[in-house]
Amino acid sequence: MQVPSHVEYERAASLQHALSLLTRPDARAVAGGHSLIPMMKLRLAQPELLVDINGLTELSFIALDDGQLRIGALARHADLLDSAVAGRCYPIFHDAERVVADPIVRLWGTIGGSLCQADPSEDLSAAFAAARATAVIRGQDGERTVPVRQFHLGPYETVIGPGELLAEVRVPVLPATGSAYEKVSRRVGDWSIAAAGAVLRLGGAAERPVIVSAGIGLTAVGAEHFVAAEAEEFLRGRAADEESFAAAGAIAARGCHPAADQRGPEDYKRHLVAELTTRALRRAAARVRLDA
Repeated sequence: MQVPSHVEYERAASLQHALSLLTRPDARAVAGGHSLIPMMKLRLAQPELLVDINGLTELSFIALDDGQLRIGALARHADLLDSAVAGRCYPIFHDAERVVADPIVRLWGTIGGSLCQADPSEDLSAAFAAARATAVIRGQDGERTVPVRQFHLGPYETVIGPGELLAEVRVPVLPATGSAYEKVSRRVGDWSIAAAGAVLRLGGAAERPVIVSAGIGLTAVGAEHFVAAEAEEFLRGRAADEESFAAAGAIAARGCHPAADQRGPEDYKRHLVAELTTRALRRAAARVRLDA
């Protein structure tokens, strides 16, 4: 039987209380716990203190505010999936949430927990990276902001320091923008074999739109910071057409670093990256309204 090592537990009564508890060595915040608890059972994670932050209801929100979609770290996956404002501004989040685990996990797991787990196969990290979101980190001395593209330092490692907590994620809402997420997994709700998210902002005439900016996020294929930066740069200023999307997909496939494992060899995963990136770009472009 898999049993975690001894751990202390405290329930945070307020945000300041949580931050104070998290200054202790080897303290970890827990909300949904769907990633942390299994790792503790395997003793891959051995915190000395678990700080339960489920009572911090001020971090459970999704709102459109001053041109930004704001998502509290304690918003649940199901909240994001059900949010009409999130789906209207960024369909990529609804696409991604539909393929995150299963309904039970989505009802309890949190947005902040997913990002802070920093699992290379986690879906929302790529989606937020594609959208060029910003992480808001709270500490006892105030708050600081970090682009999501700089939030993850490596597998299971983030910029969150002792006494800090991810409070919310902010995503800029811009006109003429479309987004989409595509994923392949062995079973429904399983980790990705590969996945790609795209955010496109278009300009020009409706009959021949031009790409103003592009964001491409990749999951489970060793993309640095979950991003296909070279493919994004290639697309800027090009026609939003099938030829551009396919070329960007090929660039994304060449630039990632998938590892061969039980889910497939490297060549297969690169093929998926090229195809899924092309599909995500195509769907994102189709969702843009140039007359909005």
